[in-house]
Amino acid sequence: MAMFRFFIKSKMSALPVLLLALALGATTRWKRPEPRTHVVEIRHMKFIPSEITIAKGDKVVWVNKDFFAHDVTGKDDSWSSKPFQQNESWSMVITEDLSYYCNLHKVMKGTIRIK
Repeated sequence: MAMFRFFIKSKMSALPVLLLALALGATTRWKRPEPRTHVVEIRHMKFIPSEITIAKGDKVVWVNKDFFAHDVTGKDDSWSSKPFQQNESWSMVITEDLSYYCNLHKVMKGTIRIK
């Protein structure tokens, strides 16, 4: 019985160290990769690609390669870029699924999904 008590006491004193090691190992092992940047080009009055799937926290950069000014506006109009000209860009960090359109050319639409 004394041997059993010694075994329990010795294991219990190591428990905080073991828990700390597991916690540190778990955070580095399962650490989320660095956010990525995705590019959506605006060409021929279209968002290309018009649908993308990204990780939460990734950045999307819209680059205007068209002859006309464009903007990027949330489907619910809760956010919008200012109009940007040819070879200008606008970016946003994405944290949720979004549908968007060009408020200057309402036929232009796009979707971003979080995986």
